[in-house]
Order: sequence, then C-alpha cells, then structure tokens
Amino acid sequence: MSANIGRDYFEIEAELKKRVEGDILFDGYSRLLYSTDASIYQIEPIGVVVPRHKGDVQAVIELANKLNVSVLPRGGGTSLAGQTVGHSIVMDFSKYMQNVLEVNQEELWCRVQPGLVQDELNAYVRDMGLQFGPDTSTSNRATIGGMIGNNSAGAHSLTYGKTLDHVIELTVLLSDGSEAVLKDLSPQAVESRGRADTLEGRAYREVLRLAEQHKNEILARYPKIMRRVSGYNLDEFIKAQPCNLSRILVGSEGTLATVVEAKMRLVPKPKWTAMDVIHFNDDIEALQCAQVILQTAPYAMESTDKMILNLARGNIVQSRRLSFVQGNPDSLLMVEYAGESEDEVKEQVYKLEEIRKRQNIGYAATLAFKPEEVKAIWGLRKAGLGLLLGTTGDKKPIAFVEDAAVAPAKLPEFIKRFKSIVSSHDAVAGYYGHCSVGCMHIRPLINLKEKSEMHKMVSIAEQVCDLVLEFNGAMSGEHGDGLARSHFNKKLFGPALYDAFRQVKRAFDPKNLMNPGKIVDAPAMTESLKISPQYKTWQPQTTLDFSAQGGFVRAVEMCSGMGECRKKLDGTMCPSYMGTLDEEHSTRGRANALRSVLSGKIPKEEFTGKRLYEVMDLCLECKACKAECPSNVDMAKLKYEFLDHYHRANGLPLRNKIFGAIEGLNRLGSILAPVSNWLVNTSLNRWLMEALTGIDRRRPLPEFAGETFADWFRSHQPEGDGSNGEVVLFHDTFNNFNTPNVARAATRFLEKSGYRVLLVDKKCCGRPMISKGMLGQAKENAAWNVDRLAPHAEKGTPIVGLEPSCLLTLRDEYPEFLRTNIAKKVAENSFLFEEFVMREQGAGRIKLESKSQTRKVLLHGHCHQKALVGTAPTVSMLKAAGFDVSEVDSGCCGMAGSFGFEKEHYELSVTIGNRRLAPAVKAAAADVEIVAPGISCRQQIDHLAGRKAKHPAELLCESVK
Repeated sequence: MSANIGRDYFEIEAELKKRVEGDILFDGYSRLLYSTDASIYQIEPIGVVVPRHKGDVQAVIELANKLNVSVLPRGGGTSLAGQTVGHSIVMDFSKYMQNVLEVNQEELWCRVQPGLVQDELNAYVRDMGLQFGPDTSTSNRATIGGMIGNNSAGAHSLTYGKTLDHVIELTVLLSDGSEAVLKDLSPQAVESRGRADTLEGRAYREVLRLAEQHKNEILARYPKIMRRVSGYNLDEFIKAQPCNLSRILVGSEGTLATVVEAKMRLVPKPKWTAMDVIHFNDDIEALQCAQVILQTAPYAMESTDKMILNLARGNIVQSRRLSFVQGNPDSLLMVEYAGESEDEVKEQVYKLEEIRKRQNIGYAATLAFKPEEVKAIWGLRKAGLGLLLGTTGDKKPIAFVEDAAVAPAKLPEFIKRFKSIVSSHDAVAGYYGHCSVGCMHIRPLINLKEKSEMHKMVSIAEQVCDLVLEFNGAMSGEHGDGLARSHFNKKLFGPALYDAFRQVKRAFDPKNLMNPGKIVDAPAMTESLKISPQYKTWQPQTTLDFSAQGGFVRAVEMCSGMGECRKKLDGTMCPSYMGTLDEEHSTRGRANALRSVLSGKIPKEEFTGKRLYEVMDLCLECKACKAECPSNVDMAKLKYEFLDHYHRANGLPLRNKIFGAIEGLNRLGSILAPVSNWLVNTSLNRWLMEALTGIDRRRPLPEFAGETFADWFRSHQPEGDGSNGEVVLFHDTFNNFNTPNVARAATRFLEKSGYRVLLVDKKCCGRPMISKGMLGQAKENAAWNVDRLAPHAEKGTPIVGLEPSCLLTLRDEYPEFLRTNIAKKVAENSFLFEEFVMREQGAGRIKLESKSQTRKVLLHGHCHQKALVGTAPTVSMLKAAGFDVSEVDSGCCGMAGSFGFEKEHYELSVTIGNRRLAPAVKAAAADVEIVAPGISCRQQIDHLAGRKAKHPAELLCESVK
C-alpha cells in the first residue's frame, strides 16, 4: 500500500470517528477479514464501519459523498457471487442493527432492522404461530437486509416465493444520504413524489419512464419463471399493481440505496409437516419424476445428489443424520407436506406413496413424521453447500454457474445438457437444490490455482449462459449477479434493457457510490479472485499431522467463507462469535486471517505477530467447528499449531507454564491439603495470582483432594469378581486430584458390573499443554502414555476415561502427534465411560436397572464430547438407568479449561455461559439433577447458576442395583 493511500485511509478513518458512534475498523487485518464473503472473490475494502443506528449509516454515506468513495452494505457476508466485497467502506449491520422493532399479529407483518438474522426473526414470532416465508439454507446467519439485497428465496419458494413477495415497505438512505420510505402509493402520490426536485423524485420518474418505454422488451426478454433475480426488477413496474419503489430495491445488491428498516410480511407457520424421501439410482430419473410429484401440491421438494451424501458420511454431525438413507442412492427427492393436523400430513404422504408404488417411482422411500426426523433431513439438505465446500484438495466446487434456473418442466433436459457441458470440460460437479421451481445448484470442481482451470471456468460459464438463453431461463435464480454473473446481463437481457439498467443505476446513484461494479458495468469474472494462478502460499512446519487435509495451508483453505460459524441460536460453534458478534472472533474470521498471512497479503513474520495472536486468542478450542462446520474446518487444531509457533518466537508466559504443569501443581496441592485449599483462596494470594499471572480473582478455584483417587485405589478392596475382563481406567489429572469421587464412583460401578479395573503409570494427557501451545511437551507425554497403554490396547483391553477433554486427547491428538500404528490402536481402544457402558450393555455384559423411582436429569454435554462423540451415549445410558433425561442445547459453557480463569477472558467466559446454559440450569426445578461430564462445565454451572452438577458416573453408581 502506497504512502498516499495510507494517508487517504487515515483521513477517512479520522473523519468517520468524528461522526460515527459504531465501531470503525481500518486496520489491515480487519480490512482483510471483510475482503471476502462466501464467493470466489476477494477485494480489500477501504475500511469497515459497524453502525449502531440509522444516524451512523447516514454519516457514512454523507462522508462518502464528500470524499468521493463508495459504500457497501453487508449482513452475514454469505453472498456466493461476490456481492458483499468491494473497495468501499463496508457497513456491517449484523452486530448492532439486528432488532425486531414491531410485530402486528393481526395484519401479519413485522418491522425489523436489516442486520436481523432470519432464524432469529422466526424464533421471535414462533410463539405467535408465525414465520417469515422465504427460508434460505443459510437461515441461521443470513440477515433480512441481505435477503432483500439478494431477493432470496429458499427451499419453500414453491409455497412462499421470493423475498420480493414479502416486502411491504422499506426505509432507505439514498446515495446522497437522504431518507426515503418506499411503499405502495396511489397514482396521485406517485405523481406528487415524481415532481419533487430530489434524488427520490428522480428515481420515481426514471423507473416509471424506463418501465413504460421498454415494456415490450421486458415482456420479451425477462424469463417467465419464478426464480429470476438477475438484473433490476423493471418487470414489477409494468404489472397491474400499486407502484412501490421498494420492488426495484429488492435484489439490487446494495447498488441503489441502503436499507435501514424493513416492513415485512409474515405467514402462518404450519402446525404439522411430514416428509417422504424418495431414493433413486439416477438423478435425471429423479428430476423427471419430480414433475409427477409436483401435481400432489407439496409444501416443498428438494433434490440432493450422491456427491453430497458421500461427503455427509465423512462429516461428524451430518453422518449422524443419515439413518434415513437406504442403500447408496444416486439422488434423493425430499418431499415435504404441511397441514393443520398430523393426520392431514400423513394422508398426503400416504397418497404420494400410493402414486410412487403404482408408477414405480424410485427404488425406496423413507417416511418421516416426527419433528426430529424432519429436522434431521432438512439439516442434511441445508448442509449441502458446506459439505461440497469441504472437499479436500485444490479442486473445489466453486460458485459461478451454480444458480441457473429454468421452467421446472424443462429441468431434466436442461440438466442433461448442463452435465454434457461439464463433462466436455473434463470436470465433475455436485447437483442439488430446488428442483420444484427449476433452480438447481450446480458446482463444477475447479482448481483456480491453475491458469488452465481458470480458463475452464470461463468456458463453462459462457456455454452455460448460452444454454440458459436457449431454455429461456435465468443465470441466477437465487444467489444474485455480484461479480460472478453481472457481466452476463447484457447478453441475457439484450442491449436495450441493459442500457435501461444503467439508467436505473444513474437515477438512484449518479456518483456511482453504492456498491459499484455489480449488476451493471461489472469487471470480468476472473478479476479479483480470492484464489488464482497468482495465489502463492508458504507452508509452516507442524508438530501435528495435517496430511489428511493436504497440509496446514489446505486445512486453512477448507474455510469457504459460508459463515456457518456465525449462527447464534443453536449448537456450539462458535462461542466467541456468539459472545462478541465480531467477525474477527468467528471461525471464518480466524481462517481468513491465517490465509492472509500464509498467502503473503500480510508479511510472513506476522505469523508469530501480536495482531494475529489477538485474532486467534478468543478461540476457546471447543472443537465445535470440526463437527458443526460442514466444511470440517478444525480451528482448534490450527490454533494449537499457531500458539506453538508464537510462543517459540516470543517466549512462553508464566501463566502458560503454570497451566501446562497443572498435574504437578495439583499433586503438590493434594499433598498439602487442606492447608493448600485455605492458602490459595486467601485474599492476598488471589490478588497476587491476578497481578502476577492474570488468573482472575473472581473465578473460584477447584479444591485439592486430601486423598487422591490413585491413593484410594491402591488401598481399596475390589467389589466384583472381574468375570467380564479387564478395563484400564485413564485417571486424568482432575479426577485424580480434584474430584476423586467421580473416579471412585466409576470404579465401583465397573467392579460391581464384573470388570477388573486397572491403572497405568500415566502422565497428564497433555491437553493443558496443547491448549497453551506447548506441543513439544504434550507430544512427550503422548509418547509416554502410549507406551504404557499399548500393551493393553494390543490385547483389546478397553481404555476408559471420565473427563472428555482428556480421554478424547488420546483419540484425536495422539495419532496426529505420534503418527504410529500403535497410537492409532490406543485411540481405537479408548472410550468415554458412557460409550463403554452402552457398548457393554449392547453385548449383554452390563445390565442397567434402576433401584429408585424415575428422577429427572438435565444434561449439559462437554464441547469435545459433542464434537467427537455426541451426547447420545450419555443420554442412552441415563435413560437405561431409569432417568428422565432432558438435554439442553446450551452450546459451550464458556470455561474451556483455563480460558475462564484468565482475567482478560473472564467476562467473555461469563457472557458465553449466561447465554443459554446458566438460564436453563436456573430454570430447572430443585429436584432435577444437573449432569455434566466435564469438570470445567460443572465449575461454570456452580459459579453462574449456583447448582452442583454431577458426572454421569456418579449418578449411575448411585442409581443402579
């Protein structure tokens, strides 16, 4: 960056700080984090403003006029065609301007701010029996403003249409900073506004003039299909309906004005839904049969192909949802019906089944009537994009022709021809999407690092454009024009309408300040590629094994920018984003920062720099992204390596050494207990700990046990006959020195169940060292432990652990540290306590019979457990033991081992814990047992909710005969 540009940025930033109350982000890292979205493009913005209110937005636009710079509104940054990247001042509405302002239940509408996420709007109105109709697959992070800008639709567009069909009124700021309210107007009101000598008046005059002037061309050139979002909506102004200028704004991608408030139509939420998932051996056959199914008036109908199903089998979360798949289908049709009662939707499904069997449609079908079954099926369908983007290697299923739409009846022949284009270029593609409305998402696998592959992309795009014109379709049925498709608009609509589009743009934006280069006057599709033949990276040396991802760099490149990590209402990923709502503290933000350093956009030496450390710091290493990110980004693992490099370059802080040596400190504390417990909790000691090591004095410290578990074990008399064989109990640091009662309960249960419990001469699992970037020491501990556990693993003796983060280190990190077959053998023979109990019950060696009346349990799963195993074994075990189990979707507790003890992280830790976990625990009745397998989770529950949680092993030991 030249000195002059640097000075310009500084001047713009300084001017903004005088007028804007929101966040102003002009540092190099922040600009790079906002230089990408979910598309193949990257353009560094001038800077970023996170507005708090309409006044901030107005200030930005007025300053843009003064300094002659462009502006770009942005929501979740999930755009697939590059709409939300540009060399502009980017305004991120998702942090502050994300509120529901009003809901009118009688008239079925709401007023909202543009940064409100679609799922959060639906959660707000759910108890009213309402919902927002359009439902994109990105509904858990896509904002209403983004949906307006894109004219989004989603899986239920067969029923609800596009966003355009649900916009009643928009409050916007025009390109000169003036405010306009766009809504249905009478002819007299339109005439009055059109006479005004204002930018708004000019917009009315020009839009109506152009629509009338080009009426015949509009009728001839606009596709006669539901799914067309390319170009500007001039066709809306030749229809017999009230004039509403908001209709030209919908789908305009922020190129005409900036939305600051929206009045949107709501629809009644169906009381019941059910699904029929039909399996096919051929995807064209599936599309042909879809025409028959459409005659049954389904609520929705979606298609998913074999590529997505195969990728789902390799994804931790999605693989758990595949029980409905029968055999190895080439394609699935997911058909959903809605109604007022369960009987009504069942009748519709059964009628479809009669048709299916009579006409030999598909080879199998799975019927789903339970809400959880329907949700799982939709979960897989919504994950389709992310699963495709999780493809390993340099060839990626990229978005450039993924959104073409034709009339549904023409779709089978269109897809045949599309496939021919793809195969003629020696490429393969994933095919899925909205077959009910003729819009399939087709993503050819292209390696943009190679020049020949980039040319292949252009050639495919040009041939597909010709095919779309032949079929009277649209290049974009949902995802918009952006940088990927805007250059086709002249060809698609013809020179007359394209010139009309340019006049619409000039009418609203005479200085070309509003997201320029989209829809009209766009660059070539190969400009500003995020990854291109010029893209070069360097590969850091790693301690952990990244070969499965193709190396550290490719592990970073697994992040496609789709933004699943920005969800807030469910799941665990990403706790730091949920707590801060900052892009920087999302998994995507961290991946973009790492890629920027590895690709040279930021100097190589910054890999161990302070600013990158700040970006990585709030990652809680929960591993949720490894499971919940459809692209399988493992940010925890990437952070371990980063911290190892950072601390080798900058020195290891005292606090890291303390937490890394927690086993030795706990051993000393137990030897000196109870004096040690009194000493560490004195006011003077807590003050010194905070001052010298940054361990927050507000956080209660775990107690040291006077008798460790190992001490108790050596002197105890086994309670069983050992008839079921041996079990190695991996007695982790915390259950040995802090909560030995948990390990004692597990031992007693296992012995009474007929197992001979063994302990080995183990060291700390290494998890505290891994989390602090001490990979060399952790690897030494791994080698020590594997040597001691190997003889047992080779005999097939199960290794059972109680603390999820410790036991799962054996499974997740040890093979990647040591890269040996014996480490893999140890991993394969390692089980969480609940996993082992359920395995043995299934084999008939353990019987779970409750000795007490049914008791209620509220379960909070550990993050690593949820990511790598799931909580199903814990739930099943407790239910088998007679408990009535409810599981709270509580996300991360916020402790993350040492994270919640650290002064600079304490507030965020509390914020995360108070989002969902603490309120759920506080709401539980006094007779409900709170259960949490993780010691950190139990500490947080005690600290924030004042309830003592138990480990599942304790409850099991207390309850079974």
